[in-house]
Amino acid sequence: MSSSNPSLDGEILRFYNNALEAGRLEAPFSQWEKIRTLDLMDRLLPPAPAVVLDVGGGAGAYAFPLSEKGYIVDLIDPVPLHIQQARESGAGRQIPRSFQVGDARAIPARDGTADAVLFFGPLYHLTDRFERLTAIREANRVLRPGGVFLAVAISRFASSMDGIGRSLIRDPEFVEIMKEDLRTGQHRNHTQNPTYFTTAFFHHPDEFKTELIEGGFPEVTLHAIEGPLWSVPEPKTVEEREQLMSTMRTLESEPTLIGASAHIMAECTRSL
Repeated sequence: MSSSNPSLDGEILRFYNNALEAGRLEAPFSQWEKIRTLDLMDRLLPPAPAVVLDVGGGAGAYAFPLSEKGYIVDLIDPVPLHIQQARESGAGRQIPRSFQVGDARAIPARDGTADAVLFFGPLYHLTDRFERLTAIREANRVLRPGGVFLAVAISRFASSMDGIGRSLIRDPEFVEIMKEDLRTGQHRNHTQNPTYFTTAFFHHPDEFKTELIEGGFPEVTLHAIEGPLWSVPEPKTVEEREQLMSTMRTLESEPTLIGASAHIMAECTRSL
């Protein structure tokens, strides 16, 4: 078990201490992110009761559904408020095995003890490449041979799509943020507008794949999470929703469309 506890960037911690994250995935603009992530996990994770480390799992948006399906889940997040919110929301529910403040760069788990590791946040809040590689190697360390690593990146083009979809390009300050995202991938919000997110790194899909390979996962498959669904409202009927989901499953690993998804999930397996 790693003994160090690297600190979270102060700007990121202040952003998440605004307590906006716990309900974010229920908002109309983010619902497809959650729906598609749950769908991908259903298909890519080993069956329950596998041991899953949800690293950077926030207030438990995915840890609780996995626990309810019979998975043994350890929820780990660097924001104390998120862990507090997760504990408080667990009353009367099937809850994760443990809740712990911790960091992806020093995962509090022994070598080879997890069947799956989730990084649904850490890699876009580690803005330094060396730190991202450190975190990826940590995921490799704690996985059993053959274990599954699901990691998520924000696309280099996410701000551009967001700017178009929500007319944010009317704001010159947002346009400057968007231009820097496209140029370097380094997302910085110097405004007081929390909808413009916080300090982060936005990956080009090829760069994302390269880092995962360098971090110890030679076989990487990328899946678009929302893809074009990010601009589609929640359907009114079950049939319409299933048709949209079926179409997105067909498109999710098409290389020419990966970058057009706001979030990208990588599917990796630890070598035997």
